[in-house]
Amino acid sequence: MRFHSTLHLLKSATATPPCRRSSSLYDRQCRAYNPFRQPPFARKPGISEPPSRFFTYFSIIRRPFSSVSSDSKMGFLNWYLGMLDARPILTKSLSSAIIYGAADITSQLITMEPKDTWDSIRTLRMAGFGLIILGPAQHVWFNFMGRVLPKRDMVTTFKKLAMGQLVYGPVINGVFFSFNAALQGESGNEIAARLKRDLIPTLLNGLMYWPLCDFMTYKVIPVHLQPLVNSSFSYLWTIYLTYMASLTKAVPN
Repeated sequence: MRFHSTLHLLKSATATPPCRRSSSLYDRQCRAYNPFRQPPFARKPGISEPPSRFFTYFSIIRRPFSSVSSDSKMGFLNWYLGMLDARPILTKSLSSAIIYGAADITSQLITMEPKDTWDSIRTLRMAGFGLIILGPAQHVWFNFMGRVLPKRDMVTTFKKLAMGQLVYGPVINGVFFSFNAALQGESGNEIAARLKRDLIPTLLNGLMYWPLCDFMTYKVIPVHLQPLVNSSFSYLWTIYLTYMASLTKAVPN
């Protein structure tokens, strides 16, 4: 009798667990919720376990946030493109004003002494230049270049680069220095002296920055977005430009 009891216990210990003898669905559930299942590094190759409910739930609740973020970005982009079509000059002018104002604030933060304070009037002058002059000028210039030289091959792109450096660059920089100096109350002779002192060095320094920016703009960017991209490149350039414009008056000869 004792021998039969011992044999029965041995058979029970070596028998397949109930969950192994059940259906495949229940079998998977047993493996998923078995607290004594093997860790990943101890499993045999090619055998995987179903993902836990935590990671499944996390992936479900994470998806709406990413989609909302991408939808908001696309919504803003579509709105901006719509504004470019509906009110191109106003949209480009406001974009230039924001970029020039932000660039001037950055320039002041870089060059500001501990005892100095933020010059809000100077920032308004720079933003006003972007709003009143640069935005409309970019609209006219890039549309003109798109009509005169519509192709995007290498030869046409280099022609646009040359015209930008020889025509647009000197004119817009000269207007910038004159506009800023006039708003500071400088006389005609003082403005002429400032241009004589600052314009040529500014254009020479621009040769190390703008050709690459213009090449990317003319070669890749559509015409209606070129002013925005040009203004974005202007952010770094304007930090330097606003510094040059804030220099002391030039003494006329």
